[in-house]
Amino acid sequence: MILVFIVTFCIIVALGFGAAAAWSDYKNLKIPNIYSLLIGAMFIPTFLSVTIFAPDYSFFDSWKSHLLSGGIMFLITFVLFYFKKIGGGDAKLISVFSLWAGVSGLMPLLFIMAIMGGVLGAVTLVVGKYRPAKENSILLKSQWLLGAQSGAREVPYGIAIFTGALFAFWQAGYIQPTGLMALAQETMGY
Repeated sequence: MILVFIVTFCIIVALGFGAAAAWSDYKNLKIPNIYSLLIGAMFIPTFLSVTIFAPDYSFFDSWKSHLLSGGIMFLITFVLFYFKKIGGGDAKLISVFSLWAGVSGLMPLLFIMAIMGGVLGAVTLVVGKYRPAKENSILLKSQWLLGAQSGAREVPYGIAIFTGALFAFWQAGYIQPTGLMALAQETMGY
């Protein structure tokens, strides 16, 4: 049962910092490095505990799959960051969530992320065109919306990345009660 606690705790912490990263990106258009670091750090005890205590259970893909997924996304996003197409916080956040997703969860993560990114881009364009917020509006407390209202085209992609990660975690069974219950049964010998 301790295994389920470790796994659940680490997943909740990882998603909590993912939500904090999305909120920070919404408010300030910045994602602090510590969020990505802690999301990545939570993967290690989760993966190791499942591998050690439930080696026959396929809760995760192989370690190679997870490292390949995270590594490929890190390389791609590093190049995009180098050419100033995405922010450094976005690059790190997508890399650590890709580590969690593994190769099998990478496409769902990227698909939902792209759809949500398109929605955020459309909102940015609409806000820029119609300038719906008045001078002291609560909407202008966000650097993103304040910038969009002034014509800037920056998008808080941390929101899209976190949305994609939620979907990938669900699809992989990390946050499905049935997935966690099956893990508990595996370790208890049922």
